[in-house]
Amino acid sequence: MTMFEIFVALIGGYLLGSIPFGLLLTRAAGMGDVRAIGSGNIGATNVLRMGNKKIAAATLLLDALKGTFAVVLANQLFGMDAAMAAAFGAFMGHLYPVWLKFKGGKGVATFAGISLGFSWHVLAPFAIIWLLTAFISRYSSLAALLGSVAATAGLFWVERYSLGYLFVVLTVIVFFKHRENISRLLKGTESKIGKKG
Repeated sequence: MTMFEIFVALIGGYLLGSIPFGLLLTRAAGMGDVRAIGSGNIGATNVLRMGNKKIAAATLLLDALKGTFAVVLANQLFGMDAAMAAAFGAFMGHLYPVWLKFKGGKGVATFAGISLGFSWHVLAPFAIIWLLTAFISRYSSLAALLGSVAATAGLFWVERYSLGYLFVVLTVIVFFKHRENISRLLKGTESKIGKKG
């Protein structure tokens, strides 16, 4: 493993993560610019506010798979250290895409896809907690916050410390990107899943 390989994985992951599927799909479907409604983000939750569940589901899947693909490809080519670099790159690419003046989504689907890229054991705690929280509360943001913490805690539980530290960083960024959602949750004004923009 060389620093050059890690750099290639990081940049490759970033460029892959930067693909704005939410914006591309909504425009292709003639739905307009997803950034003009709701939170202004390009992620699946905001796409859902436009009222098209199929496009929202496709956005969720593709935003997740770009994280998965970045991790798997880097791991196959260069190894685990490069996979972690690619994961971070893909995550940051979705949040700050170069194509959209560094204004992207909040990274939840890509976080899930990255988790799957390493192992379904990493994804499972995230998915279970996300689904339970979303079903009970109907708050996508709360589900994302608790799910990211669960995935990170699970890694330390099974003593995968190097990967755990990466997920600590990703989780901190998830909380940072959701700071306005956290404020609205505390005030009781956060939008629930399915509410149109």
